[in-house]
Amino acid sequence: MINVAVIGCGYWGPNLLRNFSSIESCHVVALADLDINRLRKVQSKYRDVEVSDDPSQILNRDDIDAVAIATPISTHYSLALEALKKGKHVLVEKPMTAKRKEAEHLVEIADKKGLTLMVDHTFLYTAAVRKIKDLIQSDELGDIYYFDSVRVNLGLFQHDVNVIWDLAPHDFSIMCYLIDEQPISIQAVGASHIRYSDPPLENIAYITINFDSGLIAHFHVNWLTPVKVRKILIGGSKKMVIYDDIQPDEKVKIYDKGVCIKSQEETYKALLQYRIGDAYVPVISQCEALNLECHHFLECIRDGN
Repeated sequence: MINVAVIGCGYWGPNLLRNFSSIESCHVVALADLDINRLRKVQSKYRDVEVSDDPSQILNRDDIDAVAIATPISTHYSLALEALKKGKHVLVEKPMTAKRKEAEHLVEIADKKGLTLMVDHTFLYTAAVRKIKDLIQSDELGDIYYFDSVRVNLGLFQHDVNVIWDLAPHDFSIMCYLIDEQPISIQAVGASHIRYSDPPLENIAYITINFDSGLIAHFHVNWLTPVKVRKILIGGSKKMVIYDDIQPDEKVKIYDKGVCIKSQEETYKALLQYRIGDAYVPVISQCEALNLECHHFLECIRDGN
């Protein structure tokens, strides 16, 4: 039995608590948050879970094997570092830290102590993303030409990071999982229209990533749109895919559409022919991705993966 504690019960922490509590191979021992009212609300549903408004009290306990950290990004490094030094396995929300050197230091400490350090990139455990991975690996899409992502909504405005750090890690993780190729350049532009912090934090941004193969990726992230959009378009030489996470049933659609050159005897006589084939929706499992991820975290602890 692996004893787990959750630090942070704001937006995402209760989801971690719920999923770990549903797994028979682990026991959620404690929960920490600075807000006493939040703790009381959560404890009313999980009466066996001890609560504390001091994370250090939990990290100092010898009966806790692992901690899941769902706190503001600015606190990820200090909490994860303390947990690793106390010999705890760590699952931390994305992005892992606010600075690259901090992330590298956590990896170094985890390696030295033989501990599991894992970042919560939940979308990698969705059946939709894994289906797209299968399509790419089986060459059903052909050569990948582009990866376009739109992740926009009205809020939630963060107070310690801009919209790129808040929303784009989802799409970065999905892209890196699907595309087995290292980028050669990245460019980002953004703007801050709602000035509620000092320095101002960008609330809208566009990111472009180039690959040596000619593949180009583009991300649009925005906290100032009237509708919520979670959509990825992937274009291949054979087929194209749309992944719409907002859709309850038809999250992935595959289109047998494209463009090919009919004749190229002379460049100026080249004729483009459009291929219009069928579109179909594959069967996608409805298993909760976070539950699969929590299982994987515990498996990594047990097996040393």
